[in-house]
Amino acid sequence: MATRKLTAALTLALLAGLIALDLAQSAPLNPYQAPTLIALGSGQSAGGAHCAALPE
Repeated sequence: MATRKLTAALTLALLAGLIALDLAQSAPLNPYQAPTLIALGSGQSAGGAHCAALPE
């Protein structure tokens, strides 16, 4: 049982370390320059996903 607790603790510590590293190195998000999540009726297509790469 100690192995399972050790593995869980190490996994959580690694995950917390990766999140801390990402937050320390990334620039803050600008909500005014972010693409729209849902562009209903705006004429703009969503970008960044495999469904946005359909042939035109």
